[in-house]
Amino acid sequence: MSTENLYNDEAKKKLRSMVEDVSIAMMVTNLGKRPLAAIPMDTKKVDEDGNIWFLSGMDSDHNAHILRDSAVQLLYSGPGEMKFLSVYGEAQIITNSEAIEDIYDSADNAYLNGPEDSNTTAIKFVPQEAAYWDTDENKLVVLFKMAKAALTGANQDIGVSGKMKL
Repeated sequence: MSTENLYNDEAKKKLRSMVEDVSIAMMVTNLGKRPLAAIPMDTKKVDEDGNIWFLSGMDSDHNAHILRDSAVQLLYSGPGEMKFLSVYGEAQIITNSEAIEDIYDSADNAYLNGPEDSNTTAIKFVPQEAAYWDTDENKLVVLFKMAKAALTGANQDIGVSGKMKL
C-alpha cells in the first residue's frame, strides 16, 4: 500500500468522494469520557467547503454530547469497496429551518417527525484532519494480490493510505 498525504482542496475532494461512496458513519461523541458513545449516522451531504451534514433529534444523547463537547470522530467503513476513513473535527447543532429542509427527505420520517418539527436538527461536522485507506479495486482483487504477495514475496499495489489536512 502506498502513502499519499492530501491537503486543502485535494483533501476535500478525496473526503467527499469517500464519504459519498460509503455514506454511513459511526459518529463517536463524548471523546473525553469512557465509554465512548458511538451511533450509526446517515450522511446527508458534503457541502462545497467539505463540511459533512447529518440529521438528528435535539433530544438525542449525541446532540447532548455535542452541546457539552463539540469534538467528534467519524468512522466510515466500506469493506466491500475496501474504503476506510477516520475523520476528526468539530460538530455544531443547527436549528435553522432552511438548512434542515435542504437535507431532509421523506426517508428521514422513519426516525424524525418532519423538517418543521422543533426536535429536528441538523449536525454540521467541520473536519479538521483525517486518515484514509482506499483501493480502486474490489475486495476479491485485493485479497488475490495479498495472497500473491504472500506466495511470491513480491510487492503488490493494493491501494493508497494517508492523512488529510482539511
